[in-house]
Amino acid sequence: MSDSTQKLRLGALVALVVGSMVGGGIFSLPQNMAASADVGAILIGWGITAIGMLTLAFVFQTLANRKPDLDGGVYAYAKAGFGDYMGFSSAWGYWISAWLGNVGYFVLLFSTLGYFFPVFGEGNTPAAIIGASVVLWAVHFLVLRGIKEAAFINLVTTVAKIVPLFLFILICLFAFKLDIFTADIWGSMNPELGSVMNQVRNMMLVTVWVFIGIEGASIFSARAEKRSDVGKATIIGFVTVLLLLVLVNVLSLGIMTQPELAKLQNPSMAAVLEHVVGHWGAVLISVGLIISLVGALLSWVLLCAEILFAAAKDHTMPEFLRRENANHVPANALWLTNAMVQLFLIVTLFSASTYLSLIYLATSMILVPYFWSAAYALLLPIRGETYETDGRDRNKDLAIAAVALVYAVWLLYAGGVKYLLLSALLYAPGAILFAKAKHELGQPIFTNVEKLIFAAVVIGALVAAYGLYDGFLTL
Repeated sequence: MSDSTQKLRLGALVALVVGSMVGGGIFSLPQNMAASADVGAILIGWGITAIGMLTLAFVFQTLANRKPDLDGGVYAYAKAGFGDYMGFSSAWGYWISAWLGNVGYFVLLFSTLGYFFPVFGEGNTPAAIIGASVVLWAVHFLVLRGIKEAAFINLVTTVAKIVPLFLFILICLFAFKLDIFTADIWGSMNPELGSVMNQVRNMMLVTVWVFIGIEGASIFSARAEKRSDVGKATIIGFVTVLLLLVLVNVLSLGIMTQPELAKLQNPSMAAVLEHVVGHWGAVLISVGLIISLVGALLSWVLLCAEILFAAAKDHTMPEFLRRENANHVPANALWLTNAMVQLFLIVTLFSASTYLSLIYLATSMILVPYFWSAAYALLLPIRGETYETDGRDRNKDLAIAAVALVYAVWLLYAGGVKYLLLSALLYAPGAILFAKAKHELGQPIFTNVEKLIFAAVVIGALVAAYGLYDGFLTL
């Protein structure tokens, strides 16, 4: 770890943030948003998301600067503020969210390749799963060669995928028609969408999904060349991605109407550009998406391994996940991650899981880590910890953290009971690894408060398991 050649500079950290956020989500955004909301609700939703996610970005920037000793970001904040089990649960939830997202990316990648090669179908045919498995293990062995080499390739793919996005925005700016955009601002001609409040709520999980990765730089804080770059990379990455997302989404609504967009197959950006310029537009976006997904997969494989490794280093996770190879890559964490991706790729052959259902589940898993990070950022100024000579900053950070916490609670509400229960089903088995880590330290597994929290998680998991069996819950 002391090897300075493995340290990441600001450019590489920004590319990790942008690369993590700009994956498949942006290329499916026109359809994903139009499926649940029309223009007015979409604009309100982006307003809420911009404020909420910006406060979360500031939370990660503030915590990176004020708590430089806490490496590993998201989970370390939950542990420092709320105890070992909350810390473990944040690491576990974040890890599951990350590799579940990778399964979703593979489905979308081979669904996009299906545009050129019909044998891949919707991304979950036997040929697609075999192809996805080959790509998965190719990325796996590339990452084993070294974090810095993989981060460099991620930088190249990040630049390559931004180009078609800029072209899309430029072409759509000239093709934008105000009469299409304003035809049915509040979705009143489509009663299925429900009230404006319902529309805003229903689009929320999609907006969170396209921003997951905002904490990417803080996960790699231990490998940053300069600690101050972690916060800078988070904010630069956030602003860049926010502009791209809003422009792609809003401009599409001036090219095709909400009902037309809602019916498109994904990647829907390809169909929107094809509508304007013809067949070559769809080919350009499809190629951009393939490059984008390969880069995003690389970012997320790195993030998955790093979160397990960082948690194992301070005994939150069991010791075997701490092993690094000669290139300073957490090898056991990487093997465990990609074994789970492989398993779930096989599951997609036998289940009806679509790209959207996978990303909704992945998003719901990450809401808890975001909630605890915001809560810890609020706790520091309330206690005055690290603010001994800094009264003005204390009030500012208190206000920002309070908004971020309200936003995190709103997201849990927007996600709904279904995804909360399914999350509990995935959180519960993690207690086995938590117990193993505690056993290695010779400590009791739970405190009294943690016993109550774990009991609630188990009850939620049992309800979810029965729901899946009985059919009132579906994946």
